[in-house]
Amino acid sequence: MNYLILLLLSLFSLASCQPDVTKVLIVVTNHSDLVGTDTKTGYYLSEVTHPYDKFIKAGFDVDFASPEGGAAPMDPKSLDLEDPLNKSFYENKELMGQLEKTISLKTINPKDYKAIVFAGGHGTMWDFADSEAISQVSREIYESGGVVAAVCHGPAALVNIKLSNGDYLIKGKRVTGFTNVEEDIVQLSKFMPFMLEDKLKERGATFEGAKPWSEQVVVDGRLVTGQNPASASRLGLQVVEILNQ
Repeated sequence: MNYLILLLLSLFSLASCQPDVTKVLIVVTNHSDLVGTDTKTGYYLSEVTHPYDKFIKAGFDVDFASPEGGAAPMDPKSLDLEDPLNKSFYENKELMGQLEKTISLKTINPKDYKAIVFAGGHGTMWDFADSEAISQVSREIYESGGVVAAVCHGPAALVNIKLSNGDYLIKGKRVTGFTNVEEDIVQLSKFMPFMLEDKLKERGATFEGAKPWSEQVVVDGRLVTGQNPASASRLGLQVVEILNQ
């Protein structure tokens, strides 16, 4: 009996000494229609797969969430299977299944996560900005010392997040995102509910755009933003670097 007690105590002690696994939340849109057109939209695949790859290689656990939970539509234009990370992710039934059954942000406990990462895709322009769940979870993660990150149209999530002191999270911060020029190039400016670059500036952020389609990631403390799909991998690396400090 004494031996059994000692064994159990030993196992408990060993378990309690194991380091906590860093958990990261990737958030995708629930919105599937490019309003005003007959085109489908959603999340942009590489803006999920490229950061995900960096997080998994760093030993992090990753969960997928959306404002409402459930199925998250993928922008058909983003299904580039020549991209090896896209191909590996897309052909993994378990991973794609998680995007068919995303966690509702309304049920998330922010204390469980060290970072929240907003993937882009035009769908985000309709359901990220006004999501109370996005604002609440992001604020709590950020004010607990965590990282808030967003790429391409993902920064639509940032435009209405307020801190406990009433200031916008991005006020006085350096940020980037899909630029007005890039939106004009894809000829979708007239369909957007707002222009992302303009709205970020309205909230008091300093917007740092680079040449269209070039890699651009801006880090301001624990706020990390990327301009476009080409920036997704480095955004993931920057989040890893901050969390490993």
